[in-house]
Amino acid sequence: MFDKLFPPKQIVLPGGKIVLQKRSRTPLIVLILIVLTVLSAQFTGFSFPVLFKRIHQFFTIIWAMIPPDWGSLPRIWSPLLDTIKMSLLGSIIGALIALPVAVAAASNIVQSKIIIILSKAVLSLLRTLPTLVSALIATFVFGLGPMAGTVAIMLFTISYVGKLLYEQIENVDMGAFEAMESLGMTRLEAFRFAIMPQVLPGYISTSLYCFEGNVRYAAILGYVGAGGIGLLINEGLGWRDYPAVGMIILVLIVTVYVIERVSEHFRKKLI
Repeated sequence: MFDKLFPPKQIVLPGGKIVLQKRSRTPLIVLILIVLTVLSAQFTGFSFPVLFKRIHQFFTIIWAMIPPDWGSLPRIWSPLLDTIKMSLLGSIIGALIALPVAVAAASNIVQSKIIIILSKAVLSLLRTLPTLVSALIATFVFGLGPMAGTVAIMLFTISYVGKLLYEQIENVDMGAFEAMESLGMTRLEAFRFAIMPQVLPGYISTSLYCFEGNVRYAAILGYVGAGGIGLLINEGLGWRDYPAVGMIILVLIVTVYVIERVSEHFRKKLI
């Protein structure tokens, strides 16, 4: 279609032979991207003039956080510990539940197509649900506090680790698995001794990486009443107490950095 609309360019070689050079599609792609960007801005109400006019307010708030209020540090430790506990517990429970769900979704292990479709549908549904929304629903079910945040983080971990794990299982070498089955082992036993050693490093590495992200996500769950340090951030912004918010963000940055370094160290050992 493109070549019919824009016929290839004819190039005459020194020997008199004519070759055809196809027209570049880059201008058309750029034009489509520009049109889609303009349409998206119209649909979402995004305005570049407003962005340039108000962007300085963002830096005004950032400067208002400097220097941080060191006097607010003592009341940060308890919510920060709640955030880490929510992330750790939700990540551990979620990673453990993700294992059987991933096995049920692996088409090379489970023979029932109904179980495979249902397992993949559950993982897709959980991935579609934003963590903030699942935390909001959890607060209605379990009440305000870290319990709701832990459940939200657990659901996200199941979807994230489960999706990556079943893809790893489906790509493993099945030779050892089939050999163990032919020796009389059940599929579960063959999975334990043939498949699990192949996917275990990736499974633990993915779980650690997910835990890193969960610490960051847990910080904003307080906005919907799911406990943790997000409650303090919401309170500080509500009262325009920007130095206190700056102290919270500083502590959070240091905490996430330390967790990332420790997690990265162990992930490098596994891969």
